[in-house]
Parts: sequence; structure tokens; C-alpha cells
Amino acid sequence: MEVGLDFVHENGMSGKLYFVEMMGGGGAVFDYDNDGDLDLYLVQGHFLDPAWPGPDDSTPRDRLYRNDLKMATDGTRKLHFTDVTKTSGLKATGYGMGVTTGDYNNDGWVDLYVLNWGDNQLWRNNGDGTFTDITVQSGSNDPNWSTAAAFLDFDLDGWLDLLIVNYVDYSFENDHPCYSPISGGRDYCHPSSYPPAPDRLLRNRRDGTFENITFQTRIATAYGSGLGTTVADFNGDGWFDMYVANDGMENQLWLNQDGRYFQNHAIISGTAVNSAGATEASMGVNAADFDGDGDVDLFMTHLTRETNTLYINHGLALFQDQTRISGVGAASLPYTGFGTVDFDYDNDGWLDLFIANGHVGIIQEQAQRGDPFPLKQVNQLLRNLGEGRFRMISATDDSVFGLEEVSRGAAMGDLDNDGDSDILLVNNNGPARLLRNEVGHKQAWLGVRLVGKEFQRDMLGSRIALVRTDGSTLWRRVRVDGSYCSAHDPRVLFGLGGSNSYEAVRVYWPGGLVEEWRGLGTGQYHTLIQGSGKRVE
Repeated sequence: MEVGLDFVHENGMSGKLYFVEMMGGGGAVFDYDNDGDLDLYLVQGHFLDPAWPGPDDSTPRDRLYRNDLKMATDGTRKLHFTDVTKTSGLKATGYGMGVTTGDYNNDGWVDLYVLNWGDNQLWRNNGDGTFTDITVQSGSNDPNWSTAAAFLDFDLDGWLDLLIVNYVDYSFENDHPCYSPISGGRDYCHPSSYPPAPDRLLRNRRDGTFENITFQTRIATAYGSGLGTTVADFNGDGWFDMYVANDGMENQLWLNQDGRYFQNHAIISGTAVNSAGATEASMGVNAADFDGDGDVDLFMTHLTRETNTLYINHGLALFQDQTRISGVGAASLPYTGFGTVDFDYDNDGWLDLFIANGHVGIIQEQAQRGDPFPLKQVNQLLRNLGEGRFRMISATDDSVFGLEEVSRGAAMGDLDNDGDSDILLVNNNGPARLLRNEVGHKQAWLGVRLVGKEFQRDMLGSRIALVRTDGSTLWRRVRVDGSYCSAHDPRVLFGLGGSNSYEAVRVYWPGGLVEEWRGLGTGQYHTLIQGSGKRVE
């Protein structure tokens, strides 16, 4: 079905196999105009040539698409997107990798932080449909090859700080040819060919500017070739921790020490390497409660023959690699995963997994057929059978999961507001796709948006528990981070299966306040404002 999304990613490939060309890009699902439906931001590449003079009006650029969702009186929804890039003031012409979203200035409008190979950009949402580039005056730039970022309130002062994850030190000047260990022919480089670039943590000064506190908070003590990040309270102490997924190097789990500094507990926690003690090529990452026990687990995508990895949290940020027994390992062996989405696609109460695949080394069979970009693979959907056991949903050749593409970013959100999660899929050097969910809304559901009292913004990091009539509890968190180079809808969806009944919705706000709501109607979204519920001691 045509919905007006005509974005095609361009990686600038010229046959020289520049490392950067096969790594992008990502996208964001967010409500930039506060009209209640989700809009789209797509990150673009550009020409790759050392002699290129720079961007002009003909240069490919990032695109903003406004959602003009129409709802008929009978409940029928018509989804359509309009390209509003020109009128928005967005002139993002860097070599784009990813994007994250968050209201950094607490004005009630969601802002954009765009990650590039080169200078990043912070775009302030002016609240009138336009954006302003305030990168320089805000002090938020990072000139490295940035791939992931997350807004988080790490010191619980009510203002969103910014974690920036960087990949490797790569440029035209240090580019060199690499060769396949299998075929012996020219191929894309491995990240070990270049030194890793350090990550950065910026503190929000509450005046529209940021302060670089990377060294003060001790996260400069360890870094790798970073590709993904997610933020959550992994040890249950009330402070937001940070997890960084590195490509071919040990991952980092930064546990927050009361908002003062961080300690890397990746080795102690069991999340630095896999169960065999080996580092893996970590790309995308998700943090969610996959086994339904109330704490936050981790899922990561990896290279072909490495398997994707599922770390189950047994409490206090002590994890166990349960890749094999969960079923996610064998299903992933033939593929290289990038973007990944945890979502309850069938609204049965268990979080399922979508995985965007695309190789990083030339697939000889495709090259021999004359494919100019021979990295194509199919994507995957894994259904959670309960308590963190997964089974891959079989795909037919004519289904969306039968398409072979070079997929990278994946972002989740209910684009048509029908009560199930859809997916924005970004393909490298190919068309973006919308995967519209036609399954979940057939079950009972309840949607929640959490908004602060003092500042009318999404309260990122909050946890929500839906207590069911049988005594079981569904746990979700308010987030936009995770996946690969992408940003999600911060609203939370609870799938209730075949029953509309539940006991209560309990919200755990940043800072420790716990509130409860009862009697919220199912089959609809509710905006819950901090301080308006019944306080739970």
C-alpha cells in the first residue's frame, strides 16, 4: 500500500569499498508536531569522494515525513506521510549514520540529535513545525564517527543529558584496502583495521547548553568500537545505567554510582563477552524484560556464524548468557544482524523480536550474479513462546520477510494508532520500508504515555507494571533508545491477549515516586501525568 514514504538511502558507493558506506543508516519514529500521531525522520548518506567540495542544494539530505493519519467514523485508518523537509528548516547534509530523540530543553517539543561520520547536529524543535541547528551554541557536537546516542537523566535533576557512542577513527586519509579471508579478494574492512573512537557523556546545564563530563564520570576508562547503546536501571537501585555494544571488542555496562560517576561492570555482570568468553561483533541492542520476571534483560545482534546473544538478568545486574536454550542462537547463525526491535507483535503479553539483517562482507554468490551491493539477507521475526523462549516465524518468498535487502536501522512505533507496534525499516542503499502490523490489534491492548508534571515531556526511563487479574505482571519501560542507529516511539503498549481485564497500572517514575491507576479503558491510549495517580508507598 502506498503511504507517501519515498525515501531511498544513498551510501555514495563508487566501487572503492569505503568502510563507512556499508554501515548506515537509521531513522526515528516520533511525534514532532504534538498532534498525537507518529512522524518519521530518515538519515541519509552522500557522495564519497576525497575531492568532493561539500554539500550544495543537490546533495542528498535527511528527510522529515509528517504523518497525516486519517480516521473514519467506522474506525478505518488511512496512513499517509508528507515530506516536509523543506519547510521544516532541517538541512542535515552530513554523512548520516543514526538519530536519537528527546526534549533536551524541557519545552514540550521533541528535539533531534543526528549522528554522522563527522560533525553531529542537535536540531531544536521550535514548536511551529520548524527546527534550528543549535549544535555549536549548545556544545553538543562530536566530530568522530558517531553511531548511537541516548538522552538520559543520569543525575536525576529533571533534565536530559546525552550519551554519544562512537565507532572507529576512520577517514579518507587513513583508508586502506582490505581483503576477504575466504575469497582473498577485495572486501570491506573489519573494525579492527582502525583504532576505536572514545564515547562521550554530556551533562545538560539546564540553560540550553551541555558540558563534556566524560572524564569526570570515568567512562573514558574503557571504550571500544561502539555501535549500539541502551539505557536502563539494570541493578534496580533507582539510577539509570548505560550499556554500550562494541563491534569485536568487550562491551561495557556502566553502572551509575548515585549520579556522580560510573563503573564498568560488564565483566562482573557477564555481559562483556559471550558464554564462551569470546568477544562478538555487537551491532544492535535491546534492553527489555524478555522472561517476565520484572528486571531488564539484554539482547544483541551479531555477525554471521557468531549468533545473536540473549543475556538474562537474574537481578542486581548479574546476567547469564541463555542464547542457546532461548532459541535465538540457531536462528541467527546464517545472518548478520543490525537493527533489532523488542515488541509484542501479537499482543499476547510476551515481547517478541524483530531483527534487521544485512551482511558486512561480500557474498560471493550475489557478486557473481552481478549485484553491485552483494550484502543482501532476509530479515527475521522471532516469537516469544513465554519466559524468554523464542521460535522464528517462517517467511514466504512473497512476504516482507522474504525480501533480501541490506537492512540496518529499525525503529518501532504504532504508526496508525490501532494498538499494535509497526516498524520503520531502513535499508542501506535502498528504499525505507514500513512494516504495518495487521495482527496485534485483533487482541486486547492498553496504551500509555508518561508525561512529567513540571516539564511536559516524555519521562524516559520510567518503568510501568500492568498487574493482571491472575496476579502476573507485565513490565515495560519508557524508552526511545536501543536497536541500531534509530529511535523508537516512547509510548508503551501492553498486549492483553483475549482478555480486557486487569487490576492496575503502576508507574515507577524517575526519582522514586510510585503511582497507580485503575480503570483505564482498554483499546485506547492514555496520557498519565506525574503526580495525578494514587501514590503507592
